[in-house]
Order: sequence, then structure tokens, then C-alpha cells
Amino acid sequence: MKCSAVCLVALSLLGSVCDAQWLQQKPVTQEPIKNPPKEHQQAKQTFEKPLTWKYPADPQPDPKPDVPFVLNFPVAAATVAVECRERDAIVEVKKDLFGIGQLINPADLTLGSCPAVGEDQAAQVLIFQSDLSDCGSSLALTEDSLIYTFTLNYIPQSLADSPVVRTSRAAVIVDCHYQRKQDVSSLPLHPLWVPFSAVKVSEEFLHFTLRLMTADFNFERPSNVYFLGDTVNIEATVEQFFHTPLRVFVNSCVATLSPDVTSFPRYVFIENNGCLVDARITDSSSRFLERTAENKLQFQLEAFRFQNAESGIVYITCMLKGPSVASGINSEQRACSYINGMWREANGVNEVCESCETMTAAEPRPSTPGRKIRDASQKSSESYIWEGQVTLGPIHIKERAQ
Repeated sequence: MKCSAVCLVALSLLGSVCDAQWLQQKPVTQEPIKNPPKEHQQAKQTFEKPLTWKYPADPQPDPKPDVPFVLNFPVAAATVAVECRERDAIVEVKKDLFGIGQLINPADLTLGSCPAVGEDQAAQVLIFQSDLSDCGSSLALTEDSLIYTFTLNYIPQSLADSPVVRTSRAAVIVDCHYQRKQDVSSLPLHPLWVPFSAVKVSEEFLHFTLRLMTADFNFERPSNVYFLGDTVNIEATVEQFFHTPLRVFVNSCVATLSPDVTSFPRYVFIENNGCLVDARITDSSSRFLERTAENKLQFQLEAFRFQNAESGIVYITCMLKGPSVASGINSEQRACSYINGMWREANGVNEVCESCETMTAAEPRPSTPGRKIRDASQKSSESYIWEGQVTLGPIHIKERAQ
């Protein structure tokens, strides 16, 4: 029994020693120290220098200045004289019938149904002679007088082969008063004609504009009213904004009675890529002025109206072209005027106007405003050409008082 007890004590001590050695050999592992998560903060990006660039603002039209303009109404011209004699009447009429420097065609003027019987070439005077009862005269009786009345009829025909005229139809009443118990006398003459009326609306397509200008081209003309014989000053512009520098040309222009460019009657006065043919056709003084800025082109047009048109309204539709300044001036980009029998270019490059005599018409056509085309013969980026169709009007052409 004692032996058994001693054995149990020994086994117990041996087990304790083994457990201690195992614990010494087993590695001790430590739990990782968990740091608390740091709070994430967003930071705004900053630059060393503040940004100064911004999107360009939309272009704003320049404010219109107050233009010192007064419309000058023409006064009656003393161009008709009559001598009432015992049996007949002699009427003298200046060929400058309206006093505007525009000589009339003698064939367009009759006394009743009678043409002129003579002409004073030096004085530029037409002479009519008629018996008191001839040439469609009429007789009226009053208590004290016998009144013979003649009508001086002016019916202008179109100029050359064009559909336009620069003087208006007129009828001047000529009276011869005879006292029943006295000799002949005459009274002053009074012309009879009816004026026109209208307003102006100017349309601008994208960067191209046409404007009526004052005589010195310093201001836009506040009035659209002109009289036959006046000079209509027109300025074509192309606003460049953020484009490369452009040079504006008036490729073609047509005048019509309505805004419809295809309507009739029609008068093409600029054609063939910038040839102002009005002076060539009607012997007028219409012309391009010398260019003062690349993006502006100014020209003058003698006022006219359409034959047999009573409205007195004219619309002008032009095809404007804006190539790069670097593309130069050539037979397709020019501004040619017919002056003293010769073609002259607004920039002085007269040789490009030689083909204007061919009269190849290139009328304005309906198009997309600001249309951009490219000349295939050029390879640079400057070969792009901007085109735009612009209508100016209605322009009110009045007749002059006689």
C-alpha cells in the first residue's frame, strides 16, 4: 500500500515538471494593438497663382450714337417757261427738268401729243410750239378770261437695257390766260405728281451687315427717304469678333420691289464677282469708294426707281463674301467700278477688273447665313471664305417737286 502511494506521488511530480517545460517552450503571442482610425479630411486644390482666364463674353453691338441729321427736302426747280402769243404758245423746258443735274431724253417729253420742234444745244433747252387749239389743249371760259390749258407730259423710258429710271413721271400744267378785252398774259406753272411713302428695315445675317450711311460715312443714316437724283451711301461690313482678319467684298447685288430676291422686276447692279455695272449700263456715277478698312467696303448708288412702279419702294439684296486678308485680291475677290470709261479696283489692283466687261451675272441667291466655303485651290487654313446674304430695305425713293 505504501509503495502504491509513493508511486502516485512520483507520477504527479513528473507531470508537473513536464507541464512547466512545455509552457516554457511554447511561444507567447501578443494581440496586435489596434490604433483608432484617423478621420479622412478633403483638401481643396490651390494654385500658386490665381487663374485669370475666362470664357469670352458674347459680342455686344455698339450703341448707336445720336447722329446730327436733317432730311433736306428738295425745292421746286424753275425749269419751264411759256410765252402766250396771239395765236399760239411757245413753251421752253430745260433738259435738266428736275434741277438735279440729270438730263432727260427729249423723246420722253411731249406737249400734249406734240414733240419738241427745236432744241437749244448751248442752253440745253427744248422748245415746243403749238397753236392755241392744237396739241390736246382745252379751253375754259370765265367771266373775264379765256384760258387755254396744255399738259406737258414727261414719261421716262428705262435707261439702256436696264429696268430702272432715275427721274420720275411728271405732268406739268401750262395755262395761257387771255382777257376778253385785253391782250395775252401768262401765269406761273405748277407741276402735279404724287409722292411715295415707306419705312426701312435692315436685316443682318450673322457677321455681315449692310447699312445706309450719311454723306461722310461717319454715321448710320437715321432716315431711309431719298429723292431721285440723290446718292445712296451704303457700307458693307463683316464683324470679325474672334475670327482671323477678314476682308469683305460685295459679290453681287440685285434691286427688287419686295424682299423676295427672286421677284420681278429686278435690276442687278453688281455682278460678276464684284463688278458695279450700274455706271456701265446707265452712265451713272455709282462706284465703290477707296477701301479704308479691310472689314468695310463702301459704295455709292444713284437713287432710282422701277419704271411704271408706283410704290417707290426698293429692296437691295447683296451676297457678301469675307475671305481671309491673306488670300489677296483676284478676279473672284474684287470691288470694281466703271469710272471715265475704265474699270478701277477699290484697293488699286486694277488688273483684276479686266474680266468685268464679260458681264457674267452672279446674282444673289437664297443661302444659309454665314455659310463657310473653302477654296480647293488653296491648302492653307486661311483659304476658308465666309458668305452671307443681306437684304437692305425698304428704301423710300421720293419724287422731286417741280
